[in-house]
Amino acid sequence: MADTYDILIIGAGPGGYVAAIRAAQLGFKTAVIDREHLGGICLNWGCIPTKALLRSAEIYHYMQHAGDYGLSAEKVGFDTAAIVKRSRGVSARLNGGVGMLLKKNKVDVIWGEATIEAGAQGNQPGKVTVKETSRAPAPKGALAAGSYSAKHIIIATGARPRAIPGIEPDKKQIWTYYEAMVPETMPKSLLVMGSGAIGIEFASFYRTMGAEVTVIELLPQILPVEDAEIAGLARKRFEKQGIKILTGAKVTKVEKSADSVTATIETTDGKSQQLSAEKLISAVGVVGNIENLGLEKIGLKIDRGIVVTDGLGRTNVPGVYAIGDVAGPPMLAHKAEHEGVLCVETIKGLHTHAMDKAKIPGCTYCQPQIASVGLTEAKAKEQGFAVKVGRFPFAGNGKAIALGEPDGMVKTVFDAKTGQLLGAHMVGAEVTELIQGYVVAMNLETTEEDLMHTVFPHPTLSEMMHESVLDAYGKVIHS
Repeated sequence: MADTYDILIIGAGPGGYVAAIRAAQLGFKTAVIDREHLGGICLNWGCIPTKALLRSAEIYHYMQHAGDYGLSAEKVGFDTAAIVKRSRGVSARLNGGVGMLLKKNKVDVIWGEATIEAGAQGNQPGKVTVKETSRAPAPKGALAAGSYSAKHIIIATGARPRAIPGIEPDKKQIWTYYEAMVPETMPKSLLVMGSGAIGIEFASFYRTMGAEVTVIELLPQILPVEDAEIAGLARKRFEKQGIKILTGAKVTKVEKSADSVTATIETTDGKSQQLSAEKLISAVGVVGNIENLGLEKIGLKIDRGIVVTDGLGRTNVPGVYAIGDVAGPPMLAHKAEHEGVLCVETIKGLHTHAMDKAKIPGCTYCQPQIASVGLTEAKAKEQGFAVKVGRFPFAGNGKAIALGEPDGMVKTVFDAKTGQLLGAHMVGAEVTELIQGYVVAMNLETTEEDLMHTVFPHPTLSEMMHESVLDAYGKVIHS
């Protein structure tokens, strides 16, 4: 029957559409259900459009400092509407690309809001009801709302911004990343609540574009998941750029006027102050989209807002799976994509094993960039490792100096007993591209000896990765 599939996937974000394509490659009759946009938050309102905005900011920064490179640029300015239009255009182009990929792989797209009626039982397939949605028009060729069934149902519904009671976003003075990506005018002042990747990227963008920016972080360290030393170096760079940073601080109250917000901020030492700005960005994390899916009705196990899985996508309900943000941290697009592949390959009966989350890289695309994989120095010590730590500064690298980017550091953490690479952490130009070298090394169980004997090209930023390893073992050359 036309409405019966081998695999139905709810959500067409990075996890969902990748799972759908892999399922089709494996011979499954597959459909993906969405209510708003192919490519999900990452492509439409997250990873991709923010990088387009940050690229505009980066070029604007270099134009302002053209003299540092022996160049001249007069009357440097920007057009907010044009910056936003370019960003949205990048997303639209990739959104269309996802649609083409699904069509190419003969994956059906069903448009609407899905509710799971039942998981698979014996020879009985699971059932999903899809209702019409007014959120967005259906893409060309999408199937209409109705009742569908499948042997396997994969939940890939992603996440949305977390709202703090009393400080809920209103799309006017209090923004989430949605509003922060499409400003009608560039605010002159901005408060950013939260210093994770989302908060810091927007702080970096708006500061580069001229706004007075203050970041407020509850924990004692900005970029809380990063190595403390790397986060400390990043903080110095941000403050040098003029970003004000308050750590150990909490926004307890926000008062709004027609054209500003005033936040009451309490610090861990008991002090209180008020700060005013045109806008406030709430960047205090995300929560999984588990509502209105019928999960309680089918008895799906949920723990603190996350669907519980076995690491290969399987839930406690036969025939129902979960991947991506809705299945727990780290809430990253590349994690979701890999989980999608693992899930459908497990359904196929291929040899699979659960993802090692310690080997998933994290990247923050601010200025300077931050990238990491594996254990921080502190976490390695907490887990009982005797460690060898290597460091190499950007100031010792010829390519970095030639680029005019001499600020930054590469840090590596090794098990002193075995030489196993436990973690790598970077801050500086293009480190989001460099980190994958260490990710590959960790997945291949590379030792310090392998890395020391690897020839890195010159002149490149990647040479710092080599020097950091050498430094951990007292063999560094250029420092």
